[in-house]
Amino acid sequence: MTVSTREFEGLQIPAAGTYDLDAAHKRVGFVVKHLMVSKVRGQFAEATATITVGENPLDSAVTASIKTASVETGQVDRDNHLRTGDFFESEKYPTMDFRSTGVKSHAGAEFVLDGELTIKGVSRPVELVVEFEGATTSPYGQHVFGFSAHTEIDRDDWGLSWNVALESGGFMVSKKVKIEIEGEAILQQDAA
Repeated sequence: MTVSTREFEGLQIPAAGTYDLDAAHKRVGFVVKHLMVSKVRGQFAEATATITVGENPLDSAVTASIKTASVETGQVDRDNHLRTGDFFESEKYPTMDFRSTGVKSHAGAEFVLDGELTIKGVSRPVELVVEFEGATTSPYGQHVFGFSAHTEIDRDDWGLSWNVALESGGFMVSKKVKIEIEGEAILQQDAA
């Protein structure tokens, strides 16, 4: 039987190998301020990710793809508007993609990844803060680890600039968007 974890600076981290995001145990969400007074939360129902855990954990890498048409905020008209050219332009740009470019730093179970986020054909650098939540073997014999991650972006940087000015000042939708990710990843193959 393959060893599913190993020790790294006091943490029991996953064995080296290629892990895929478990579709049944993930949430790719976002939070944006509405009317300057409340928060609207949403998520993308369809997302995939591959995490390559290196022999040296600091050499690990992530690629992810999110289907823009799978956006859900609990309000059909808003979801349909988000799929238009005012925001994601889902027919022309069916996915937004993330690719890590390196591990910038780590402290304890927190790892900061540098990466590139592409939305509507525009690629910009982002910093993703990842919290390692633990690794285990499932009752089905799968090697699994859990994580949560977050970042904040300015949507104008990717051309998601639609807005309405408010008479009281400010805008209908904040420029800043907090991205929140929770998930489990399952080992697909052992490192050679």
